[in-house]
Parts: sequence; structure tokens; C-alpha cells
Amino acid sequence: MSSFKVEHINPEGLFVSKAFTQAITVSGKAKTIYIGGQNAVNSAGELVGAGDLELQTKQALQNIATILASENASFADLVKLNIYLVSGSDPRIGYKAFQEMAGVLERPPLVTVLFVSEFARPSCLLEIDGIAVVEDKD
Repeated sequence: MSSFKVEHINPEGLFVSKAFTQAITVSGKAKTIYIGGQNAVNSAGELVGAGDLELQTKQALQNIATILASENASFADLVKLNIYLVSGSDPRIGYKAFQEMAGVLERPPLVTVLFVSEFARPSCLLEIDGIAVVEDKD
């Protein structure tokens, strides 16, 4: 039996989405994984998909998957994602790429999408950071 509980909450009176949850509570013995902003830079430091939001999203998500795997976690363990897109980008492209990479999650994370004018690396079209929670087995 797990020593922690993650509860996805969609209170009555709020929209229920397949893409995000309205609130999540975590209680018990859990380890929190804070994921720093990930963009489309690969392990060699090269930008993947210049000018292509779909390819850049997939690389950023691959980076997140690598971080999660290093902690024995997966996309299913995400509780929060912040997605920053260059103004004028179509978030539906990123959502499609997320579904391809992570699948349709039974319990989707909290999601915030923000539009920004540019990033420190001007060729980047997006950056994603997040929080995941797994059982603390220590």
C-alpha cells in the first residue's frame, strides 16, 4: 500500500477537461521533483527544430521524460506544468505533441500556458517547467 496520496480535484461548478485538472492535493510520504525550464536543446547543446514548434515541443518533453526517468517517474506523475510559448504560437500544436509523447493521461496535471515575447535563446519557441510527485521510499 502506498504511503502517499495524490488526489485530482475538479470541483463542481468548474470546467472538467481531458487536458488539465483544476486542483491536485498531495499528502503522505512523497518526494517532489521540481523540473527546471526545458526547451528544445538536446544533450549535445544543439537546438532541435529551429522554427518548428512541434519538434521543439517534442524535444522539451523528451528532456522532461529524461529527468522524470532519472527519478523513477513518468509523465503520469506530473502534478504541474508551466508552458511558455513565444507570442503567436499555436498551443494546439504543443498539445498534440504532448499527447503523442505522453499519451492521454487519465489524471492530467495542472497546466498554465503563458505567451512571452522571447526567450534568452531567441531561436527557442517554448520552455516547459513542472513538478512531479512520487512515493518517497527512503
